[in-house]
Amino acid sequence: MSTLSLRLPASLHRNLRVLAEREGVSINQIINAAVGEKVAALHTLDYLRERASRGSRAAFEAVLAKVPDVEPPDYDRLPPKRLQPTKARRRTAKKRT
Repeated sequence: MSTLSLRLPASLHRNLRVLAEREGVSINQIINAAVGEKVAALHTLDYLRERASRGSRAAFEAVLAKVPDVEPPDYDRLPPKRLQPTKARRRTAKKRT
C-alpha cells in the first residue's frame, strides 16, 4: 500500500465524513471505493473505444442481413399498447397577462 496526501475542500470532507459514518466505514474506504469506480469506468471507456475502432459497419450489416425477416413468436412480442409506459407529457404554464 502507498500513502497519498490529499487536499479536499472542507465541504467535501464534511460530506465524506457523514457518508462514512452512515455506511459504517472509514473515510479512507469511501475514497478507495470512489477512486476504484472511477478508474474502472475510465478503463471501460478505453476498452470500448478500442473495440469500436476495430468495428466495421459493413461487417455489422452483413451479420444483420443474415437475420430472418419474420414475425417474433408470441412470447417475444411487446405487450399491448395499454401496458406500455406512456411518454411523460410536458406541461406548459399558461402565461398570465
